[in-house]
Amino acid sequence: MDSKPNQLHMVFFPYAIRSHMIATIDLARLLAKQGVKATIVTTAICETRFSETIERDRELGVEISIRIIKFPSVEAGLPEGCEDSSSLTTPEMIPKFLHALTLLQHPLTEVLEECQPDCLVADMMFPWATGVAGNLGIPRLYFDGSSFISTCVTDSLKRYQPYKNVESDFEPFIVPGLPHQITMTKLQLPTYFTDTTDKHGFHKLMDQILESDLKSYGVLMNSFRELEPAYSEHYTKNMGRKAWHIGPLSLFNSETKDKAQRGDKASIDEHECLRWLDTKKTNSVLYICFGSVFKVPPPQLRELAMALETSALNFIWVVRMEENKEKEEKKEWLPEGFEKRMEGKGLIIRGWAPQLLILEHEAVAGFMTHCGWNSTLEGVCAGVPMVTWPLCADQFDNEKLIVDILKIGCRVGAQEWSKYEKKILVKKEDIEKAMTRLMASEEAEEIRSRAMALKEMARTATEEGGSSYSDIVALLDELRALKRSK
Repeated sequence: MDSKPNQLHMVFFPYAIRSHMIATIDLARLLAKQGVKATIVTTAICETRFSETIERDRELGVEISIRIIKFPSVEAGLPEGCEDSSSLTTPEMIPKFLHALTLLQHPLTEVLEECQPDCLVADMMFPWATGVAGNLGIPRLYFDGSSFISTCVTDSLKRYQPYKNVESDFEPFIVPGLPHQITMTKLQLPTYFTDTTDKHGFHKLMDQILESDLKSYGVLMNSFRELEPAYSEHYTKNMGRKAWHIGPLSLFNSETKDKAQRGDKASIDEHECLRWLDTKKTNSVLYICFGSVFKVPPPQLRELAMALETSALNFIWVVRMEENKEKEEKKEWLPEGFEKRMEGKGLIIRGWAPQLLILEHEAVAGFMTHCGWNSTLEGVCAGVPMVTWPLCADQFDNEKLIVDILKIGCRVGAQEWSKYEKKILVKKEDIEKAMTRLMASEEAEEIRSRAMALKEMARTATEEGGSSYSDIVALLDELRALKRSK
């Protein structure tokens, strides 16, 4: 495809962690197919996760390319190849990693000076990107990979600090100033609010992120207007942000190969996985996955395994463990003889799974999820109700949306926000209760009906004339007008 004189050129700068990269790459590919010249700036290790997908687009004439920059692991005192935060093994590595992120300013500036794009789309984890782009006269769009509700809850917690009025970690409090009554406990809050020492420098980064959101040209949200309308409106009107709905981005992956390789190459052949599902009855399988970052500790996995065996449900269970630890810890996290007893009834996938293809299969009736925003949207787009098990990040906020507002899920009762260590286990009985309620109770059909209605709303939003489609058109029109005015 030949470049045109008024063609928009956009540079995309994703954060290296898979959950953030997936959405940014989806966005770059979507806009490139709308006629934008797209350049993705990333590191060599991260590039391998999506290079085949980009090459397929290029073969179809889509103008999209990748620019490789070096991640300064060694310069920051990290092991070579330590390019995303999921590879950090101890909290003590966090300050070094955050320092490494700031060292990316120089190589990004060099790419921008060379390319002279019309816009920079940078992940929220790079707050300094607003200044870098501004110095070069380039508008920076802030890409927030989380939900409107989570962003609004964070703003209200920071503004009103209601958690300071409770006496214990377990005492519930209401987050004021929001469209719905959102109740939380201190134990469910990110350490950004509860740990005042900031010994790792993460609080400082969060403050910078919130400030860069305000100073950027605008915000791109991987959501659609019909999903969380009250929080979309609160974000723009009450918080004063300029935002565009651009999602659900997962729906723009229409080819089987793209769905199978989204985020990384699956550790199981997608055809083998689908053949296994084909042997199951419609709405009979529970899919279990806790995202790409957090590794659930073995004692908690064991509680889940026991609940699965007692429930007698068919299941696909994605387990992400450190490869060198898996063998020695297998006895710890699986009851003796579990896999043999579950033959034909359960499929355990160790590593990366073709999640979109699994969720879309008619045999899948439920999704046990950590409530990460990508996974939440993928469940919504497949019309699959959810068993919610938040771990950290924005996940407790997303659980409120799924269970209390949309009413398309059941919670297991997770109580504790924690990235590295869980002190409070969710017990087998509570896990089994939530699974049974979602899959086999009297209200299961009502939950599924609401989930299917949202599926149709999501698809309509991305089709011509839909809310997200229209926002994307408006965004590109505004950027073209800005380009012409220079």
